Amino acid sequence: MKKSSLFSFSALAAAAALALTGCAAETTPPSETATGSSTEETVEATAGRACVILPDADSGTRWEPGDRPALEKALTAAGYEADIQNAQSDTAKYATIGDQQLTKGCGVMLLVDYQGAGVSVAEKAKAQGVPVIAYDRPIAGADYYLSFDNEVVGAMQGQMIIDGLEAAGKDVTTASIIYSSGDPADGNAAMFLNGALSVLEAAGASPAFTMEGTWDGTKAGTLFEQAFTAVSGSVDAVLAPNDNNAASIIAILDKNGLTVPVSGQDASIAGLQNVLLGKQYGTVYKPFTIQAEAGAAMAITILSGEVPETNKTLADGTPFLALDPISVSAEQVKDVVANGDASVEELCTADVAAACEQYGIN
Repeated sequence: MKKSSLFSFSALAAAAALALTGCAAETTPPSETATGSSTEETVEATAGRACVILPDADSGTRWEPGDRPALEKALTAAGYEADIQNAQSDTAKYATIGDQQLTKGCGVMLLVDYQGAGVSVAEKAKAQGVPVIAYDRPIAGADYYLSFDNEVVGAMQGQMIIDGLEAAGKDVTTASIIYSSGDPADGNAAMFLNGALSVLEAAGASPAFTMEGTWDGTKAGTLFEQAFTAVSGSVDAVLAPNDNNAASIIAILDKNGLTVPVSGQDASIAGLQNVLLGKQYGTVYKPFTIQAEAGAAMAITILSGEVPETNKTLADGTPFLALDPISVSAEQVKDVVANGDASVEELCTADVAAACEQYGIN
């Protein structure tokens, strides 16, 4: 696998924050145009609230243990109110949360989409003049998009499959590869897949079977069992969209006595353990602290009446602040630990202890 040296995370976070302090907006902040003391107080309170909707609290996802506290800390430290709620994998609840937040008032909304539920909330926010940041996942109609560069993430995943096959002495052009992807209702799932395909197709690879897209780990396991049967158990590699799905896929491979290159992303504890054990070829590390700090900085810039800077544009014209992901192999897991996004105690359980020692994690 092509190695990516880990950058200075504090430096990148600082750079991301600086990049978001753009020029002052031309429009006058609402608090200066309102008349009447009570109206002024209401508008001022609204302008000082950042409304955030997270998609789920599923085990293995980063939202509650990672993004929530990081966003809340950064927003409140800057003197703003943070209304952060979780849709609990429920599109109806997502809509209800959005309505409640907008009724109470928001100066900006930072939305992590869940199966397209963010679109209607963004539409309502825009109708009320509330700027919308699509966080991690694109949302049609949002004012800004902030994420790690999704196509680069996918390209890294595709490279994991190529490198893993080559390391196993397999011909990439004839290898039996099962392709899986994230939920098609999630806009960035297509970006991940497109990035992976750009690398795999250039290397002459093609799928032996393509699974239905999902982010549900349990469903991914069921779908992989079906794929495994469809190819009569002949599997040389699996393109998996994240660590959660990879874990379920690996469980089926284990049951059938197979170890093949499997991709992933998120650098979750389970994913890092599978990488250390050689069951997953690699994972894509997207330090949530950097994204959360950049997201909070973007929200704060907007709440301050200024225009945040971006470095890319989506196909639909949405300004996009793209952050750099990191491809992590077994040799680099120690760097994730050193950065504080995984601990020795969590990683080095009894069955992983020897691998931890092998790769210098102590």
